[in-house]
Amino acid sequence: MNVDLWLPDSDLDPAQREFARRIRAFGAQKLAPHARAIDEQRTFRREMVADLAAAGVLGGPLPEQYGGSGWTPLQLAIAHEELGAACGNARGFCAVQTGLVAQCLAKFGSDAQKQQWLGPLVRGEAIGCFALTEPEAGSDVASLRTTAKPQPDGSYLADGQKWWITNGGRADVMILFATVDPALGRNGITAFLVDTERRGLARTPMPGIELGHRGSDHATLTFGSFPIAAGEVLGTVGKGFGVAMNGLAAGRLSVAAGAVGIHRAALAATVEFTAGRQQFGQSLASFQMVQERLADMLTTLHASRGLVYRCAQRRAAGAETHADLAMTKLYATEAAAKAAEHAVMLHGARGYSSAFPVERLWRDSQALRIYEGTSMIQRTILGRMLAAES
Repeated sequence: MNVDLWLPDSDLDPAQREFARRIRAFGAQKLAPHARAIDEQRTFRREMVADLAAAGVLGGPLPEQYGGSGWTPLQLAIAHEELGAACGNARGFCAVQTGLVAQCLAKFGSDAQKQQWLGPLVRGEAIGCFALTEPEAGSDVASLRTTAKPQPDGSYLADGQKWWITNGGRADVMILFATVDPALGRNGITAFLVDTERRGLARTPMPGIELGHRGSDHATLTFGSFPIAAGEVLGTVGKGFGVAMNGLAAGRLSVAAGAVGIHRAALAATVEFTAGRQQFGQSLASFQMVQERLADMLTTLHASRGLVYRCAQRRAAGAETHADLAMTKLYATEAAAKAAEHAVMLHGARGYSSAFPVERLWRDSQALRIYEGTSMIQRTILGRMLAAES
């Protein structure tokens, strides 16, 4: 196989190419061998966290003073493509641990909060979660109902429920979003950085069986008079909406890069399968209709990666816009889902079985169209921007 056709290496300078190959080798050695088992067994693999930490992935984009490596946004995107190609569960874990939690903490946290939690998060000694989504507040973050009622001594008592919280059942620390005054709307939303070992918190696995990312931990968190100290506010009281949007922005680029990884893995698996599968006396890859789909998969892969790289470079330059993120996440995730669908169809009955990876890739790709803002939300963002210009 001519893997140069779909790997990112030819688009990268020598240092970036070596970086991509290092993360790729890590994924092949430490993540890919477990991807099928943790999916079939629906098991969160705690050893994965230690492996990611040892490889420097958990601290990649964080400042060196906290054990990070100071990765650029482009390096982070490259890494998350490689993780997505190896194991979607690992990429999803990193998006939460590093992007939603550690990077938000590094940007908004006090010195004391950073000293307490950034090191353990980078070293994989602590697991973090981003407790934002609620049964009635998904894309509409401003409508969240969890309250943090101020107490006379400056502390708070939180009541409410969060759900579909990745890492929620395992987390040692969380960024909890709650309103200190529902009447204030988004101006009452406050972010709190709290440990999970205290009274007033009940954690249960999400009911049912997830369509994809079955090796991840997804939980419902229920708060009942959950105590929060005055010093556990992350940032400023009433400014939690901005913290949430900052975290989601980081998450959207990770999701898009991970989608490129899934897309790439689906293409690679399909090229290999169709080249070796014989029908009517010739390989499947020799049929024009098969070649058409492979060509589309390759072309949209490079288009997706191009958007991801552009967005990462604009982020590094401080020029990233909401439109950049919306276009990138929308196109990359939809293209990955379509590529995975083609992969399943071109594998025929084998694509319907977990014995071949494309079945898992298809299921995992569906979540990327939902996480961190659905494809419909991304279209709404772009449509409103265009309407405002008219």
